[in-house]
Amino acid sequence: MADPTGRDAVAAVWRIESARIVGALARYTGDFTLAEDLAQEALAEALVTWPRDGVPRNPAGWLLTVGRRRAIDAFRRRATRDDRYRALARDLGEGGVAAGGAPAETSGAEPLWDPDQIDDDVLALMFVSCHPVLSREAQVALTLRVVGGLTSDEIAKAFLVPTATVQARITRAKKTLAAAKVPFAIPPAEERAVRLGSVLNVVYVIFTEGSSATSGAHLIRLDLAAEAQRLARVLARLVPEEPEVHGLLALLELTAARFPARTDATGRPILLEHQNRMRWDRAAIRRGRAALDQAARLGRGLGAYGLQAAIAECHAVADSVEATDWPRIVLLYEALSRLSQSPIIDLNRAVAVSMAEGPAPALAIVDELRSAAALPNSHLLPSVRGELLARLGRTAEARTEFDLAVALCGNDQERTLLEAKLAELD
Repeated sequence: MADPTGRDAVAAVWRIESARIVGALARYTGDFTLAEDLAQEALAEALVTWPRDGVPRNPAGWLLTVGRRRAIDAFRRRATRDDRYRALARDLGEGGVAAGGAPAETSGAEPLWDPDQIDDDVLALMFVSCHPVLSREAQVALTLRVVGGLTSDEIAKAFLVPTATVQARITRAKKTLAAAKVPFAIPPAEERAVRLGSVLNVVYVIFTEGSSATSGAHLIRLDLAAEAQRLARVLARLVPEEPEVHGLLALLELTAARFPARTDATGRPILLEHQNRMRWDRAAIRRGRAALDQAARLGRGLGAYGLQAAIAECHAVADSVEATDWPRIVLLYEALSRLSQSPIIDLNRAVAVSMAEGPAPALAIVDELRSAAALPNSHLLPSVRGELLARLGRTAEARTEFDLAVALCGNDQERTLLEAKLAELD
């Protein structure tokens, strides 16, 4: 009789173990693209076999064994009888492939994966997925696919693009990696810092889209944000000596801590000053502050993610908007702006200045951004400028800015909030 829970088990195991499986297959075959294809074939076979025959005692081992067998078939089809084929075929037991079975315990058998290599495999997988030869969109799609274990449909839904677009990005990414002969390996030390920056940025982009969706019906996409948090935790375990990894993890935890209070029961946004801080996730705040402390203890100073985490900590420890240490936040934004120049950082600094010093000096900062044509297609600049003008009593100008912000905003819930602000001016 078919097991109705089999497909659920496949999904759960795949989400947890897919990165290790793909990484181990890539290490065995030396071919990242082939490894990802083999893992997908093993997944497809599990979706057929497990509901019918039951979940095997070693689910991850089952998937890896099937993947290795498919590798053997692929090499056989290519008529290659080299050392790689013999190494893959050596001592492969039958028990791990049968549902409910366990890998055969043969003398000298190669383990399904080397326990000492698991972390290296996952880390190498993340570096390969975020290789600089790939576009940012391809890096995000490939990371979510091979490291996060998401399907093309899930990625497409997360970023509101057609599934075919995601599939095309992943296909092109794998072809690009193959053409560039990118090895499946952790890059040498001299390249690691630069490449790690790409990895961290991809995780940050995924979380940012999850925490403040650029379009669609929902302000927050919890599954996407949670996946970014999981990837950040993996990185913190794999490269514990890098302060920016802990800084990013701290930022994600402290930001996600406010999720429960950011929307009401209908999904409409709740502004910071109106949020019930009792609903903030205190466990996430503790984890975030611990990660930030770890970043500081490593002794190299806080980077861009660490500084953003320190800003988030100022909010997390305050009892109210009025009790928030806004002067410290302004200083942190100034340090962040010197480290990583961005109009978004300057816009956020303007908001902090408005809270610390009043709307007039903040408006001067925003007007400089406007004169420089910063963020031309974003609703953020006119929405902040409208807020500042309203506080200064310049209602007609504020109305013009909010009208523009409504027209540019792609998120349904955020647009509703802007329309409410516009109505309040009337």
